Amino acid sequence: MSCNWGTELWDQFDNLEKHTSWGIDFLEKYTKFVKERADIELSYAKQIRSLSKKYHPKRSREDESRYTWCLAFASTLRQLNEVAFQREELAENLNTQIVCELTRYTQELKTERKTHFQDGRRAQQHIESSWKQLESSKRRFERDCKEAERAQHISDRIDLDKTDGEKARQTAQQKQQAAEESRKDYVTILNQFNQDQHQHYHTLVPAIYQRIQDMEERRIERIGEAMRLSAEAERKVLPVVKRSLDAMMDAAESIQPRMVSLLLAESWSLVICTREFI
Repeated sequence: MSCNWGTELWDQFDNLEKHTSWGIDFLEKYTKFVKERADIELSYAKQIRSLSKKYHPKRSREDESRYTWCLAFASTLRQLNEVAFQREELAENLNTQIVCELTRYTQELKTERKTHFQDGRRAQQHIESSWKQLESSKRRFERDCKEAERAQHISDRIDLDKTDGEKARQTAQQKQQAAEESRKDYVTILNQFNQDQHQHYHTLVPAIYQRIQDMEERRIERIGEAMRLSAEAERKVLPVVKRSLDAMMDAAESIQPRMVSLLLAESWSLVICTREFI
């Protein structure tokens, strides 16, 4: 089977209309998903920033600048702020690169889809109108032929020398002429219908369906591109987040229990000596 909707799906207009409508619904659903994802990232960043602020000491004790575990915790809080900033960047990129663009594209897609299916319905209405005109002309031709045959039969049965015979002969001629006119009209309309039918199935419908197919393939491609951009937006912040996590690891590894013990011993020994001196 070829991949040309104009030739393979020429009788699936209603199904194509439903399918493309569902495709737009999916596009709107995905856009909503990314929007909610961005909102979650913003909320997460806000909570992380608030948590960091909450535990950051409002007044630094002198001891905190001496002890490695205090310094490590302060460094962790600073790095959390950086992580929060990166999540905000991610949310911003998701909104500007994906949500806004897909929202705009969806409106354009709806307009384009409406145009294509309006063209399809007009083409269908035209061929149906042409068919009805042909059927009407055919019925008229058949009726006129029967009336002509009946009038000729009556004329043949009546003596032409009589007045009724002349009248019947004239009526038969008129009916025959009307039948001939109907035949010519039927032939003309039949030829026009054949042209309309050929144009409908070989030109109009294939062109309209091809545009619908192109539109649908662009929609699918756009969704794939949006998914790629979403992953790329998150991948972009990962190196910075990794550096922050590495800094947290370095801060944790900088904690030296033995040094703290020595500091305490030296500090308290100095206090004791000072008291004894006094």
